[in-house]
Amino acid sequence: MSSNTPPIRILISNDDGYSAPGIIALQDALKARLGSRISIQVVAPEQDRSGASNSLTLDRPLHVRKAASGSLYVNGTPTDCVHVAITGLLPEKPDLVLSGINNGANMGDDTIYSGTVAAAMEGFLLGVPAIAFSLAGKGHENLAAAAVKAAELVDHFLQSPLPQPHVLLNVNIPPLPLADLRGVKVTRLGKRHHAEPVIPTHTPHGETVYWIGPAGKAKDAGEGTDFHAVAEGYVSITALQIDLTHTERADDLRQWLSRA
Repeated sequence: MSSNTPPIRILISNDDGYSAPGIIALQDALKARLGSRISIQVVAPEQDRSGASNSLTLDRPLHVRKAASGSLYVNGTPTDCVHVAITGLLPEKPDLVLSGINNGANMGDDTIYSGTVAAAMEGFLLGVPAIAFSLAGKGHENLAAAAVKAAELVDHFLQSPLPQPHVLLNVNIPPLPLADLRGVKVTRLGKRHHAEPVIPTHTPHGETVYWIGPAGKAKDAGEGTDFHAVAEGYVSITALQIDLTHTERADDLRQWLSRA
């Protein structure tokens, strides 16, 4: 990059919190690979907000504070963080939004609930290309390898833009050593079985409370899905879209409305 070329502005967020190992590993890997070609600003939740999906905080103001590392943290959701950053906090609109690296997979139906995906989605909705990264295993096993692979994909994205660069991508990386990763596969979202039942328990005061049960096992995990690619040791990359319109049902709906 020429000394006169301004660095590429990257906004990083997540749903595990600004001090989570995954977001720190992603920053370190990006700096190691891209150096002065990029300028990074982290704006992430103050604490773990996993499962927050696309929720915005509308019932109270949001506080933005600065950590010793230079990261900014917000007492809100992942969507809050990206929304505040792009619509007023940052002096310039970022060129790319990254989210993660999440502690755990975001495949199939997970993407509906995922705060990691939601942070990237908010960037996309605000006109910025965005990529969500997840390590498809709990406990940060081989996180450094996942961060290296994430940085490679970001570098490729910046050097070889897609024909339509305004995209929303969901990436899941198997928790394997770098040498054992078999490559990258373009995938579609699989599907899970229904979630397990809630888990009732009792407070010391005798009140019944409920924990949300575990996610269902993979149901549609055949070849071509994100589940299948990760299980085979490949990095899964899925292009997402926002339009929820079920266009195939429009004629059925019109016919239904026309009935006497």
